[in-house]
Parts: sequence; structure tokens; C-alpha cells
Amino acid sequence: MRLHIIEDDPAVSDALATVLGELGHDIACYPDAESFLAVPPPVKDDLVIVDLGLPGISGDEVVRRLRERDEPPRIIVISGRSKSALQRTFPDSSSLTVLRKPLSFPVLAEHLD
Repeated sequence: MRLHIIEDDPAVSDALATVLGELGHDIACYPDAESFLAVPPPVKDDLVIVDLGLPGISGDEVVRRLRERDEPPRIIVISGRSKSALQRTFPDSSSLTVLRKPLSFPVLAEHLD
């Protein structure tokens, strides 16, 4: 399993990559959706952590594109948006893990397996 992190804040991206890398995960980081979409797509066993507040192509759009795949990867959405705003964005979020910023690494770790 490869863990893809799409996060435009370098501090958040570096912190996630460091902590998750220390847990033994194979990490790939992308500063925006465009660079993520320019590489071969993740496979169904991969995990994608995507920030919704990305410049350019939004994290919402990345999630939509990933979920349209025949065999989508697992997705964890991270966002500073309110719970009500997230529910409006993803009304069918039962199959989607949504974590609000600031992130708790123990809570994030619970969703990795």
C-alpha cells in the first residue's frame, strides 16, 4: 500500500509524511491536485489523504474523480471546514473518512488500517 498525501501547506504535508513514514508507510506527497493527477493513479489498495482547500483543482474535485474510478483507493479527507459545510459537500459521506483540522495523529492512525 502506498499512502498519497495531497496537501498544499508544506508544514502539514511534512508532518504527515514524517509521522506516517515512521509508522512504516510508503509515502508520496503532492503540493496540489495537478501534480497528483499527473502521475499514475493510485491502486485500490492505496490510501489517499487529500486536503479539500487546495489551490487550482480543489480537493472536492480530486475526491469526486477518485470515487468515480472502477476500483477507487481508500480516501481520507482533511479540512478546516465546519461539520455542516462538510456534510453539504459530501452528503453521502458514509463511505468517506472526513477528519477536521487540526489533525490528531492518534485519530488519523486509527483510520490507516
